[in-house]
This record gives sequence, C-alpha cells and structure tokens, in this order.
Amino acid sequence: MNIYFKNIRVIDPAQNVDETTNLWIKDGVIVSYSSSDVKIDSDTETVDGKNLVCSPGMFDMHVHLREPGYEYKEDVASGCLAAANGGFTGICCMPNTNPVIDNPSVLEFIKQKANGNLVDVEVSSAITVKSEGKYLAPMFEMNEHGAVLFTDDGHSVSKSEVMKNAFDYAGTRDLLIAQHCEDHSMTTDFSANEGVVSAKLGLKGYPSVAEEITVSRDIMLAEYCGNVRYHVSHLSTRGALRMVRDAKARGMKVTCEVTPHHFSISEEEVHSFSPNVKMNPPLRTDDDIQAILDGIKDGTVDCIATDHAPHALQEKDVEYEKAPCGIIGLETSLGLSVGKLVKSGLIDLKRMIEIMSVNPRNLLKLPEIKIAENEKANLTIFDPNAEWSVDIDKFKSKSTNSPFNGTRMIGKPKYTINNNQLHRCDL
Repeated sequence: MNIYFKNIRVIDPAQNVDETTNLWIKDGVIVSYSSSDVKIDSDTETVDGKNLVCSPGMFDMHVHLREPGYEYKEDVASGCLAAANGGFTGICCMPNTNPVIDNPSVLEFIKQKANGNLVDVEVSSAITVKSEGKYLAPMFEMNEHGAVLFTDDGHSVSKSEVMKNAFDYAGTRDLLIAQHCEDHSMTTDFSANEGVVSAKLGLKGYPSVAEEITVSRDIMLAEYCGNVRYHVSHLSTRGALRMVRDAKARGMKVTCEVTPHHFSISEEEVHSFSPNVKMNPPLRTDDDIQAILDGIKDGTVDCIATDHAPHALQEKDVEYEKAPCGIIGLETSLGLSVGKLVKSGLIDLKRMIEIMSVNPRNLLKLPEIKIAENEKANLTIFDPNAEWSVDIDKFKSKSTNSPFNGTRMIGKPKYTINNNQLHRCDL
C-alpha cells in the first residue's frame, strides 16, 4: 500500500499542526512528510491533495457490531467495512450481543474476528452479568483481556448499590464506566420524546428527566466513590448537558458523547412515522439540540459517537410503535459533522477532528496517533467541501436503517489508511 499525497492539508490537534505538506506512505509507514516535493518510486500512486484534509484516523467509541448472536443485522466484518467507508480507522463495540460480552471468551472471539482488519476494533465489557443489572461482571479479568470500557449499553444500571460497587471497583484501576442513562420505570414502551409532538401524535413519551435523573445519580456516585471516571453515552438533553458541564467545573472526571443525529434532526421528524427516526434516546427538541451545539462549541462535549445500531429490514419495516429503536450512522457521521458543525461556523475542522479522533482515543487510553516521518500511517483523508447525497444502496453495512437517505451533505471521506491497508471510500 504505497500512496503519495501532494499538497494535502494536515490537521493534527494533538500536535497543534495545521499545514499543507506532501505525504508519502509506503508499506503502511509515513516515509516522507515534507513541504518539498520528493522523488517517489514507480509503485507509488500519486494523489492531488489540494482539496483534501488528512487527520489522525477517526475513532467511533460507540458501535454495535451485533456479533455474536445477531449477525443478520451486522457482523464484525461488515461493521468494519462500514466504518472504513465512513472514514473511521477504529471503533469500540458495545456488549449487548448474544451472548453478552461479560466474559473473556466472548471478548476474545470478537478480537479474533477483527484480527487483520484495516479498522482497529476495541471491545467494551458489560458492567453486570448478562447486562441484567444484578451482579457485577468480572471487571478486572475483562480489563486484563483488553476491555477498554464498561457499560450495560442498551440498559441502564438501575440499582444504585450495583452502580456504586462498579465505581468502587473501577476506581482502583482507573477504569472508565459509561452509562446508557435512562430511568426505565419512566420509559416503558416509549416511542418518542415526551412533549408536544408525542401528545399530538398519541405516542408514549420518553421524558427528558428520565435521562437526567440517571446522569445526576451517577455523577453523585462517581464523586462519592472518589472521583471515578464516568462517561455519559449518547447524551441528548439540555439538563444532562448542564450536569456534565457543572461536574467538569468542579474538577470531576466526567465526560460525554453526543451523536450526529441528536444534533442534526429533532423530534419534528417523528411526524413522518418513519421507523428510521425511532431511536433511544429519542430525537429531542430544538432547545436540546441548541444545548448540545453549545456544548460542542464550549468543550463540554468530549466526543462525537454514532451509536451505530443496525436492524434488518424486516424488523424496521413495521408499524412505528412496534419498530426497534436505533439507526446506523458510521457512513453519515463525517458528512453530518462537517455540514452541521463546521460549515455552519460553529467550530473549525481542528475541533471537529479533536472530538472525532483525538478525544475518544484519549478516553479509552489508546496510543496517540502521530503524523510524522517513520510513524505508522493511521489516517483519515476527507474532502471537507465535497457535496454528495446519501444513497443507502452504497452503504457497506448489512443494514440500511438510516433516516438520512437522499439527504444532501457536505464533507465526504475519501480514504482510510491503517494497518498497511487502504480503503477508498465509496458513498
């Protein structure tokens, strides 16, 4: 895999780099990084990079690969291909598989399936056995086998004592606890955000306070247990954002992620009754969206993560209220982020790359990517000005449950490079 990018813009927030240079990658290594043109060999492809941006490989820390147990929706191979096609060189998969990732054998199975892929696959472990919220999973053992994150994602750990015990264990090894924040007693059989839209359409609502109650409790528990690292997954409300901001101001190790769909579209989309706008947490109000955008701008939001949640067509193509929650997002994340955040003037490309590449890796304690000579090439190459329309028929994911089919976007991934492999993005 040998390629030479001429006059490409390199943005590396960790090194405070934003410059135009020439970049030669040979056998998976950056062999030349220079403002001067270099003589390349005959087996190297030359690419005009004048419209392109090179960043450290982007990383999505919230992906559902569905394997084992639900391979008809997605598997490790198809999920990695979708990730590469969307511009990601690394992902972290969630544990709500069948069986649940709560023991080393399942974790090792996924690692073996991902071995040799362009996309690096990190694995999260359930906090509790079978994600049932009753007994802690063997957290130390799972960490020793490579688990980088602990979450019962898809379920919220509802018992405060169990969550306290998890924080106590995590604190001894500085492990990261992430929570799907939902008071399930308030959200049974929900179909949309509780508010004017749900009332008008006669749908069972998910009140924003159901998310905020859990965020508040967990922050108090994390503080009580000695300021343990705590991460709010797919944060979606103004109140939850405010709590994270306040906790950070007090010096707590609290972080959060938001999804592109939660800062791009609102509960108004539910009027369509399309099952592809049904998700958990649900699409919220314009006020919640503005709060998330403010949090991205002021640094409260640490990461953008897709919560990529594939479902088969026969599962989603049913009455709205009967459809499962979740949408896919790996192949639309970059376009939504560039369009909604950068082209709107909210943030610059450096900040976007920080929250899509640098920060998630830092949170998971993964090695820093360095764009320099003699360093391994782990890169995302994208065109921030390319305009395109989403076509789900081009997706590499097994599933097509996206609300953005046909949507015009700006900002398009072009190449993903990692592990001496190159993928040409096709969207």
